[in-house]
Amino acid sequence: METKPGRLGKMNAAIIGIIGLAVVFAIFQAGVFVGFSKASFLFRGGDNFYRAFEDGPGRMGGKMMFRDEFSGGHGAIGKIIKINLPTLVVLGPDNIEKIILTNDSTEVRQFRDASSLDKLSIDQHIAVLGAPNDDGQVVAKFIRIIPAPPAAGSISTNPQ
Repeated sequence: METKPGRLGKMNAAIIGIIGLAVVFAIFQAGVFVGFSKASFLFRGGDNFYRAFEDGPGRMGGKMMFRDEFSGGHGAIGKIIKINLPTLVVLGPDNIEKIILTNDSTEVRQFRDASSLDKLSIDQHIAVLGAPNDDGQVVAKFIRIIPAPPAAGSISTNPQ
């Protein structure tokens, strides 16, 4: 019984091609799985972000909240120095004023309790999350009223 060499070669090429496609598909699926896991983590991170404002060691009013890199370009943190709704001016820890624009969809909270824009007052400390507009102002989506930071040097390094 004699087999044709061309037929065996085509069969081997087909098997190698199928295995190659299976490997490519497995790599693609692994990438989809990793991407989905990262996206899910980041999505849940938005929900967990607000927990940083709860009481606890190193949290509410601690140095951790008032680092310069905390707010970035999409928010602000600091003391309200001017209110003319729908506009607020916040003085940050770096002594730079940021203009905050509010609207009907801006959510305001004090700790976990709902609040409102009309309860904001001069010298209150707030943390703002939002999006920048073309004029360099922050359009607030979320404002949290927070306690004033402790005076420099008064933070205990001894956790209780």
